[in-house]
Amino acid sequence: MAFFTLLFLASSAEAHVKWFAAYAVAESPRPPSGTLDSPWFWLALSLVLVFFIGASALERGSRGSGILERIDRWTAPLWSRADDFVRVTVGAFFVALFSVGGVYLTPELRTSSEWVSWAQLLIGALIFSRRTMPLAALGIIALWLLALRDYGLFHMLDYLALGVGVAGYLALEPFAGWRRHRFTLLRGAVAIALMWSSLEKFAFTGWFYPLIAEKPYLTLGLPADAFIQMTGVAEFTLGVGLIWTPLVRRFSALALLVIFTAAVYPFGRIDLIGHGLLMTMMVTIAADPTREIRMVPAVRRTVAGIPAGITAALVVFSLAYWGMHAALYGTAGGVKTHLQQAALNLIPAAADADRRTALILVGAATPHSHLAENPDPAGSREHRH
Repeated sequence: MAFFTLLFLASSAEAHVKWFAAYAVAESPRPPSGTLDSPWFWLALSLVLVFFIGASALERGSRGSGILERIDRWTAPLWSRADDFVRVTVGAFFVALFSVGGVYLTPELRTSSEWVSWAQLLIGALIFSRRTMPLAALGIIALWLLALRDYGLFHMLDYLALGVGVAGYLALEPFAGWRRHRFTLLRGAVAIALMWSSLEKFAFTGWFYPLIAEKPYLTLGLPADAFIQMTGVAEFTLGVGLIWTPLVRRFSALALLVIFTAAVYPFGRIDLIGHGLLMTMMVTIAADPTREIRMVPAVRRTVAGIPAGITAALVVFSLAYWGMHAALYGTAGGVKTHLQQAALNLIPAAADADRRTALILVGAATPHSHLAENPDPAGSREHRH
């Protein structure tokens, strides 16, 4: 029951914070010790371990194969048309981006270039023929590279794995010799994307305060820091679950599908469009009957491998995340959004709690602005939407 409560919390926070609140990618991240010192982090991790161990024990028991076979039967009609399902939904996603207008690949990457919207409509059209799907894949990579020019590497790493995964799927699907790898690539890309993006909940906790101030009911009465830490753990570990054993993988995909779907109600159409691809991937991963995946199989088959695998993933991704940020922006100083810095300047002698409250109130007053790290030729690139 406690694990399902954690999932409900995660559904409340699963909207990508960059779509709805102020942020500055170049600001100094919170050190990992700030997360490791939090009892809420360890509580959430304990709940997740119970889920993983319980699902793994069930899978290895006498009922495990029966459960998987029932899931196979229920999802067989969808799995038999999985490629059609993915192609239609990916095509619809790009048509939706065309309708929104003025964005690269996702709702928060704003651009003033009108041709980008038309390029995304063309990508959507190219998906519906196997002969032109590789061209659609090239189009996705080209748009990612254009957004990289405007938004910088660290920002665009949020979208690298998913972009490469979708482009890789489109490139592999038409070729008989390679197409058997298409869903494995897609599943791995989604897992990496979720694990990477979840770390901003630990590194840049302050980005979430304005969103919580605007929608305080999301936390179910928990302190803001506890809520953010626990949802970060849920997102990261369910990402790990997508590359774990078959039953854990399918349970994780279903849990993430529920989380993304539930987030649409409080955050609306933008969240539906932004997470549309991920929701599609969760459906296909849950329907995938594949039993064996050649990825550290010995570790995944043991109970001891569960905490070891999650710990290894946390260490590797944390080193990459904080290390990449330090390499690009340095380890000292950092920047804040203009309004947050103004709030701090107005109350230099305030206690930490009061300073945090001021940041929440200032951010809540402008929940739809953000500051990207790369200035444009005309000055600072501050987008509002």
